Amino acid sequence: MPTVKPDVPTMKPRARIAAFGAAFALAATPVAAYAALDDPPAAAASAAVDRGKPYVETRLFFGTERPDGGPPVTEKQFLAFVDRQITPRFPAGLTVQDGRGQWRDQNGTIERERSYEVILLYPTSEAPTQDPRIERIRAAYERQYAQESVARADAPARVDF
Repeated sequence: MPTVKPDVPTMKPRARIAAFGAAFALAATPVAAYAALDDPPAAAASAAVDRGKPYVETRLFFGTERPDGGPPVTEKQFLAFVDRQITPRFPAGLTVQDGRGQWRDQNGTIERERSYEVILLYPTSEAPTQDPRIERIRAAYERQYAQESVARADAPARVDF
């Protein structure tokens, strides 16, 4: 059976480039057109930024495996640590989340373990007084449970209660 080619005009290379450029420009047009409108999402984001007060969000990551080969830190032990060491320093509140984590230890071994994340929120103005409290929490856990480290991540936040 003979092949029948449809009678479709072919584009010259310059026309192809122009068509591609036009398609690209049209694809970008909604973004530019949307930005030219009242832009409610940007206004909503701006209002969200203005809401709340400046705070610091500190996240602490506690591993449960012991490098010395001892038994892992249990949930009961960890919650008792929270009650004794963290709550008295942050009585206004905190969040504890269960996790699974991994990290490379000082010997280069990748350790995978159950972990806990504690989230602390405090006004930016209190950062100088909260910092030593947080460092004491980290040191206490490292010492009590033979940990190489308790990871810490600080970030600015806007908080509204």
